[in-house]
Amino acid sequence: MKPAVSFCVSLVAGACALAAAIYPSMSVAARAGETPARTTVAPATDASSVSAAASAASAGIAGKLAAAPLASASSAAVGGSSAATSAGALRLPFSMLGAYQTLALRGLDDTRTVNVGVRLDRVVTAATLRLRYTYSPSLVFPMSHIKVSVNGESVATVPLEREQAGQAVTRDIVLDPRFFTDYNQLNLNLIAHYTLDHCEDPQNSALWADISPTSELILQTSAVRLPNDLALLPAPFFDRRDVSRLRLPFLLPANPDNETVRSAGVLASWFGMLADYRQARFPVVSGLPADSHGVVVGVASSLPAQLKLPAPAGPTLMVVDNPAAQDKKLLVVTGRDAAEVERAVDALVLGRAALSGPATTVAHIDIGEPRKPYDAPRWVPVDRPVTFKELVDDPAQLQVSGSNPDAIRVNLRVPADLFSWSGTGVPLDLHYRYTAPTVVNNSALAVNINDQLVKSLRLPKASAEDGQGRMQLPVLSDQPSHSTNSIDIPAFRVGSSNQLQLRFNLDSQKTGLCQGVAANPVQAAVDPDSTIDFSHFVHYAQMPNLAFFANSGFPFTRYADLSQTAVVIPPHAGAEELEAFLTMMGHMGQWTGYPSLRVQVIRPAAVASLAQTKDMLFVGGSPGVLAQTPWQAALPLTLGALQGAAGGAGGSGAPSGTVRASFSVKEHWRNGAPVAGGSAQLEQDGALAALFGFQQPGTKGRSVVVMQATSPAHLTDMLDVFERGDSVSRLQGDLALVRDGQIDSLRVGDTYLVGYVPWYARIWSSAIRHPVVLGLLGALGGLLLAIGAFVALQELAARRRGL
Repeated sequence: MKPAVSFCVSLVAGACALAAAIYPSMSVAARAGETPARTTVAPATDASSVSAAASAASAGIAGKLAAAPLASASSAAVGGSSAATSAGALRLPFSMLGAYQTLALRGLDDTRTVNVGVRLDRVVTAATLRLRYTYSPSLVFPMSHIKVSVNGESVATVPLEREQAGQAVTRDIVLDPRFFTDYNQLNLNLIAHYTLDHCEDPQNSALWADISPTSELILQTSAVRLPNDLALLPAPFFDRRDVSRLRLPFLLPANPDNETVRSAGVLASWFGMLADYRQARFPVVSGLPADSHGVVVGVASSLPAQLKLPAPAGPTLMVVDNPAAQDKKLLVVTGRDAAEVERAVDALVLGRAALSGPATTVAHIDIGEPRKPYDAPRWVPVDRPVTFKELVDDPAQLQVSGSNPDAIRVNLRVPADLFSWSGTGVPLDLHYRYTAPTVVNNSALAVNINDQLVKSLRLPKASAEDGQGRMQLPVLSDQPSHSTNSIDIPAFRVGSSNQLQLRFNLDSQKTGLCQGVAANPVQAAVDPDSTIDFSHFVHYAQMPNLAFFANSGFPFTRYADLSQTAVVIPPHAGAEELEAFLTMMGHMGQWTGYPSLRVQVIRPAAVASLAQTKDMLFVGGSPGVLAQTPWQAALPLTLGALQGAAGGAGGSGAPSGTVRASFSVKEHWRNGAPVAGGSAQLEQDGALAALFGFQQPGTKGRSVVVMQATSPAHLTDMLDVFERGDSVSRLQGDLALVRDGQIDSLRVGDTYLVGYVPWYARIWSSAIRHPVVLGLLGALGGLLLAIGAFVALQELAARRRGL
């Protein structure tokens, strides 16, 4: 292996390990209707480790950092106004880096950390921190400041001046680019004083500064030409150092067959799994992308001639230079036929092959046994109690320090169809440790689920070193089937993504003026062996429910490999429809944490043959395509594009180029019965995208979800909805319409049930809905029991008397 290739392979291995240590999980553990996880990324390793890793990376890359110009300020000049930046600068707002909320600095010495990654194919040549902040007007200003450090190295101090106290201040801080490596920690440390006396209260309310999440890091970068080496995968096509949305073009053959589309979908699900919270979009292009990396999927005979690739000898994976874009790469997945392309994709996404060098041929691949229901790697196991160490990447994420630490956050993604027939919550067996106060005070541990308080546990003083608490979390304990509204209950009550937040509030131990312990940093931790248990839930849900699909891909993700799913695409799918298909496959991988290895791609003509064995996702923009399926009578919505030109169909007289959509809504159903007058015929000018679900006709519990628009180009309007947490929360019921950025959700069709509830649970669930009847039955049962006991005692007394 060439030296440069050898180094890059080693660098990737080291960087991946470091990424797992530094970056806590930023996946959005938000229930349906929640925004992505609003958490400040806390450091999971110390700065010395990061600095050491930076030094190792610096030493190994020939000339990479040496080429970076020296910032005059190794003493880092601080300016009072915003500096102009070139159009090519990379702007990274703190909100993009995990600091979704204000960074609150409190006390004499408090620090907050933001993690920053630099792509493997870029090198930082200049860096500016644009800091937006507000601070207390009650400080001793000559002694108070904010210290800025990168990877443990102090690079600047920001003075806190009396004239700007209490106001929003913006400062540009020039940073030395040599401090930046692949993974970086930007630390903001408040050093504050409010008096010149020797006995300051470290918890005094005057000691504060707030850093706005609109603060940003502005990086000037240059391209680094990477070798053509499969060992670098998934970089540079996906780089985990990059926190922005993944946009990866796919080049497919013209009018690709089902097998090629399926192979591309499996590959997209893998990239979507890797992108996770970043989101991913996979546009389909007709030629080599001119400004980005790209993926080429297809048999050898369909590959672009300008690639000039040798004929493959079997399933082949290659990384080649992109002839259309300097310093960009192409991932080529090919073979002599569609079956070999499929095997090459399977080898890549499973990582079974030892990939290295510019190309490899797959000799054999075994994708293993089909997945079992509800065993998606990103879902919490629901058949046993689960320890916290299984739910975090690093046990260090369960530890905090400081007098006002951020919450410990544990993401809990569970199946959407969990049903608590007994109405109880989720048992949580919590064990924790903390720096015990020496006096009785208000120190407490607040337990929250999705930012809602469940219980607050008082932390005893030093006589009790450890604490334990048992509680019931009221998660997913509501029964959505009881709703009688025309629209489903709010999505956050039936969502599949949750976040458990454990916040230690360690109160000040000061008992009087200048009386108290020294301002030593206090620590708290949750034991990794603490458990949470979803095993008493059953799988039972009322369908269709778009909230389930929009937040977790249910019911398709019930099997992580999508072995029970068929995706229906139009007979002549265009670029927009293929993009929608690939992007939805990316979402499936994001939701499950597993590539969609067994998904099936079909055309409308094959729907009838698979109706009894598959749940189906239909992705298509042309309104007339659904007419080719046997679903026509069951559709809750029909779209029809009318001619907009004057004198066109319908005699609308609309201006040329106007798109008019007509749709019919069937009867509204409530409690299993149609509501009189529930049909409507509506017409509207302009674009319209729709998402709706229903039960496949002639089946029991087999679901269909349709993504459609007045034209294929408007499918992107629906894809945009899936990338915004506030929009996802509005996808409910069985019909959602998207037009002009507005989302309307309705319940217009009949419902059906999936899953199973034991007979005893059905009886109990029915009984608790009628407490008066339940009381009467209890009284009657007690009376019958008393009569039975009376008769038995009478017979026993008669025997004793010899009667």
